[in-house]
Amino acid sequence: MKDGSDHKLKLANRVAIVTGGGHGIGKAIAVTLAQHGAKLMICGRQQELLETAMREIEATGTEAAMSITDVSDEAQVQALVSSTIQRFGRIDILINNAGVVGPTAPVSAVTRAEWDEVMAVNLTGAFLCAKAVIPHLIQQRSGKIVNISSIAGKLAYALRSPYAASKWGMLGLSQTLALELGPHNVQVNAVCPGPTAGDRMQSVISKRALELGLPEQDVANLYVEGTALKRMVDPGHVAATVLFLASSDSDSITGEAWDVSAGYAL
Repeated sequence: MKDGSDHKLKLANRVAIVTGGGHGIGKAIAVTLAQHGAKLMICGRQQELLETAMREIEATGTEAAMSITDVSDEAQVQALVSSTIQRFGRIDILINNAGVVGPTAPVSAVTRAEWDEVMAVNLTGAFLCAKAVIPHLIQQRSGKIVNISSIAGKLAYALRSPYAASKWGMLGLSQTLALELGPHNVQVNAVCPGPTAGDRMQSVISKRALELGLPEQDVANLYVEGTALKRMVDPGHVAATVLFLASSDSDSITGEAWDVSAGYAL
């Protein structure tokens, strides 16, 4: 472990599932949790990305496993949870990070199939994963669920209706779970990243530029100018917030939505 002896690690002997852990924010979260002692199960739909993330996680010295899982499929989610229990003996932390970007288009041009896909992965996937781990968390009377929403879950977001609606829904799910699981000593919170540097944000910028007929750099500048800090969010800063919410430092915090947005739309 990079941090020295186990007693100095925030998540020593904890077991975490990170969905969508193969790239971007999800990988940053998984590596950060591993650096602080957590044993990791990461899942996603692309084996190559997961294998790359596994190498970074294992470099921290922690124990880790990966699973090819579509979180919108209930049977696959149940298998993910069962394999985590079988491998590590328990589950302490669930990070619902898996998500798809979805279309960039006005509502009138969004197809039902596009809407359904975004909801199935971004929102139903989080519901299914929470549903599957809840019995284990209740039984041990402890646990953390952190749902990765978005600043788009708090603001209007033209041309991005399925994504925004799914992220607003994630906040409602988080608060409801917090009420239901509070008596069992399980804390549930959400994190709302703003425009975050990386391949996914670049894809959003490219699609928006095409839809608006603007140069990509102009669209990128619009996102940056929308922040108080005049820069994109560092994925590591999102991961650091998740670490706090996954650790015992946040034992009295539940039902909250934490913005990590560089002050977007202040």
